[in-house]
Amino acid sequence: MSDLLSFFADNTGLLLDKTIAHLGIAALAMLVALFLALPLGVYLGHRHAGAFLAINISNVFRALPSLALIAISLALFGLSLLNVEIALVALAVPPILTNAYTAVDSVDADAVEAARGMGMTERQILTGIELPLSWPLIFAGIRTAAVYVVATAPLAAIAGGGGLGDIILNQPTYKLVGVIAATIVVVALAFGVDLLLALVQRAVTPRGLQTRPELTTIVPAGTDTAVAAEAAASVEHV
Repeated sequence: MSDLLSFFADNTGLLLDKTIAHLGIAALAMLVALFLALPLGVYLGHRHAGAFLAINISNVFRALPSLALIAISLALFGLSLLNVEIALVALAVPPILTNAYTAVDSVDADAVEAARGMGMTERQILTGIELPLSWPLIFAGIRTAAVYVVATAPLAAIAGGGGLGDIILNQPTYKLVGVIAATIVVVALAFGVDLLLALVQRAVTPRGLQTRPELTTIVPAGTDTAVAAEAAASVEHV
């Protein structure tokens, strides 16, 4: 533990530079994946068509191992950041595409028909009805993709992409303590990105769809503790 703390103290600048590069690699992959998958998923969900296309595209990308995809791309593009970005985009597309399609496709049909009956155009229905009601599930897919990408981005070092993978995959230079330190930073980044996107998700979710967290006591029914918990809940609601 003392060696680990010493590594953090002695290599703060190195870890910071590698972290910034790591986030840049992940952010670029997410932007490309969002540009490709989100409009397609929303469009197909709005049209209530193309489920076979959306699901099978996601399954194909999901079945491609990132490491194998990097190895195949090396033969085409050589050592470059492009190899890693292709692999990370393929990793991020499935949850974004599937969730976007499912979210828009499953919007209450009665709400959509009521909007049409009021004379709203298809674009107004999409932006004013379907997307606001779909944001929670859409953002769930984006959060999942972001965590996948951040956690997998260390593979960039294999193709010369840089980032924290340079430390994780270079144990002879940075020793085991350096590998552990860089891994801890990657884990912290994954949790941090998930938390940040959770806050963004809550901010863009309509207030009526936000659920208030409640404290639930898990105790055997009929016991004194259960009765007391039910009484306390009743008083709180009153």
